[in-house]
Amino acid sequence: MLLLLVIVVVWAAAVGSVSVPFSQSARIVLAKLPFVDAEEMLEGIPKANKLIIWNIRLPRVLLAGLVGGGLAAAGVVMQALFRNPLADPQVLGISSGAAFGAAVAIAFGITFTVSGISSIWLFAFAGAMLTMVLVFYVARIATSRSVTGILLAGIACSSMLTAAITLMMMWNREKLEQIYLWMLGSFSSASWVKVGFMSIVLLGALLCFILLGRDLDLLSFGDQEAQSMGVSVKRTRTIAVLSTSLLVAAAVSVSGIIGFVSLIIPHIMRMLCGPKNRRLIPLSLLGGAIFMILCDMISRTAVPPNEIAVGAITQVTGAPFFLYLLWKERRKGERD
Repeated sequence: MLLLLVIVVVWAAAVGSVSVPFSQSARIVLAKLPFVDAEEMLEGIPKANKLIIWNIRLPRVLLAGLVGGGLAAAGVVMQALFRNPLADPQVLGISSGAAFGAAVAIAFGITFTVSGISSIWLFAFAGAMLTMVLVFYVARIATSRSVTGILLAGIACSSMLTAAITLMMMWNREKLEQIYLWMLGSFSSASWVKVGFMSIVLLGALLCFILLGRDLDLLSFGDQEAQSMGVSVKRTRTIAVLSTSLLVAAAVSVSGIIGFVSLIIPHIMRMLCGPKNRRLIPLSLLGGAIFMILCDMISRTAVPPNEIAVGAITQVTGAPFFLYLLWKERRKGERD
């Protein structure tokens, strides 16, 4: 999987409106590695190709991989926490919070950039984090942060924020298209700053997920059974949901809302490697990264010079698989 990911990264960086040979793309990427003679590695490659790969395409490809991998890993954790194969990080309402923050920035014309950080990105991340705090607060008041309480609080907050976004779009019709396109998801504004930000968040969340892998496995048997085997259910659930929320908030703030990745990739990886989370999480991360990079490559090359929203590509791919899962669950219920 790791080797396939490297090949896909190099290939995606080479493909675009200006075609760059695969060998040159690979050499440009390898030249940035430590202990590599960059001058010798880049010999004979046109300067324009170097600029295209390193400054434009590679940040976009890497950001797509980080977002796809992060969403897939978050999907594994959510399915383990809720003990439901159809669970998705979007039920926490974090995506709606990010969309609301971005809609506020767009609708009210708040535009600035500081050190590569745009106002839309900043407002989207702030909206996602505030929504996370609100969901936890509501869940704590209502049901002491039980799984059901967090789920219901997330759905309620998501519905409320979606309604607020709709009203904002109606009041600012001239900004409607811009808000809607942001919500569909895109990596067209990728930068090395966003790649660094997403890398840090993903690394921290992944570390938490791996450390909680055994506890998540035991939670699949139920809260009482897991507690009898030494699992601190409340602590595990709190850390897992907070890590997942932070990861989803970061992913949505840099790319917009991209659906189905966190649903279909964990299922595919589970069929290939089994349900053990310490194996399933990193493999889902790699699978999600590969899937997202390929979807983004299709989105920017299918109808040049125009670009299709990457969220539309993932939905076209994921919707049939989602219907298959529903059919599979129904068959399983009929057998039981």
